[in-house]
Amino acid sequence: MTKFNLSRYLIYLAIGALGCGPALAADPTGLWQTPVRGGQVEITKCGSNLCGRLMTSDGLKANPALKDENNVNAALRGRAIQGLTILTGFAGGPKDWHGGSIYNAEDGKTYSGSLTLENDNTLKLSGCVMSVLCKTQTWTRLR
Repeated sequence: MTKFNLSRYLIYLAIGALGCGPALAADPTGLWQTPVRGGQVEITKCGSNLCGRLMTSDGLKANPALKDENNVNAALRGRAIQGLTILTGFAGGPKDWHGGSIYNAEDGKTYSGSLTLENDNTLKLSGCVMSVLCKTQTWTRLR
């Protein structure tokens, strides 16, 4: 028969209580898979805002030297697509981020946007033209 050790029991109880604290607020930073063209975007904090860089895509896998050829600004058409910041200025949080800009390298244009963290692994990204014509994509967390 084992002897009950109250001090050891209290230590285990205290350690267990540390792991049962309040859940951390959802965090949209990380690597996200887009639903089209194999895109992967890394979202990070840029000051108090969120920003995101294109890390890879089907096009970049085929040609890692891909340039921003469709940019409406001719002076920017020679810049590399890989690592390009395509999300900027998203403010708010922890779940809803707004007031940001989304750069679309396919048409070379920038759109107003918002992000909504649906859960830890699902992000809704909306891009709009004139606040009326909007498209929404669902991104999935990779890490």
